[in-house]
Amino acid sequence: MKAYTKVLFWFLAVLITMFSFVYQRMTGPTYPVRGSVEINDQEIGYSLIRSYDGDSDAPVEINVPDEDIKGTFKYKRYPSYDEWVADSLVRDGNTLIAYIPHQPAAGKVKYLITIHYSGKSTDLTEEPVIIRFRDPVPTWAIIPHVLFMFFAMVLSARAGIEAITKGGGIRWLTYASLITLIIGGLVFGPIMQKFAFGEYWTGWPLGTDLTDNKTAVAFIFWVIAAIAVWKNPKHCTWVIVAAVVTLIIYLIPHSLLGSEIDFTEKEQMQDKVGYIVESFSCLKS
Repeated sequence: MKAYTKVLFWFLAVLITMFSFVYQRMTGPTYPVRGSVEINDQEIGYSLIRSYDGDSDAPVEINVPDEDIKGTFKYKRYPSYDEWVADSLVRDGNTLIAYIPHQPAAGKVKYLITIHYSGKSTDLTEEPVIIRFRDPVPTWAIIPHVLFMFFAMVLSARAGIEAITKGGGIRWLTYASLITLIIGGLVFGPIMQKFAFGEYWTGWPLGTDLTDNKTAVAFIFWVIAAIAVWKNPKHCTWVIVAAVVTLIIYLIPHSLLGSEIDFTEKEQMQDKVGYIVESFSCLKS
């Protein structure tokens, strides 16, 4: 294979990876909801956060210089049986701020912001926005996770291209794809999960976290591919399958079906405990 062809293939692998990373992040449930509304002939842009790792109430800020424009927001935990709670946006200079009550890691809150002017009210979004709270993750865990997952996708795409063109580097590209996936997804992935949400693994069979499940599926296919090329260095089929599966997995929105506290279960448990305590008290009397 000529040198410029190899460079072209590597460039293509990086391009595929960049596209999948950007697409995954922009379509994921933690990416801010962006848009704009027109109030009093003014276009008000907004970026409503859907993830927060601070230890205070989450500030949702909207740039609104016109002091005649006010705002309110309503919120409730999600999922829960809570009633909606309404509050006013706080003005700080040119900014209106909604402070979303802090929740424990993996706790979610549904909120809807409404802008008021001259007796008219305009919701910023058609549907409420859901924000998930998490604990801070140290940089030493984030950087290797992101880098190795990026390398894993580049190597995966490159291995797929090598298998399709029947090149001579299938074996080492397959092994490199598997190793970087293990380090990024099965070592640093659970470490990040532990810091952010208190659990190392919330995918199958312990939960439904799609990020964990995606990593597990990709790992299984690359193990099969690695075994196949170990037996036959020119084997292509399983490498192509593993590369395609990995690409599909990377196109699934990040953090979809991620860790969350089900407040309905907590409320049901509290009701049961309250009922038992009440019944016991009645028996004693």
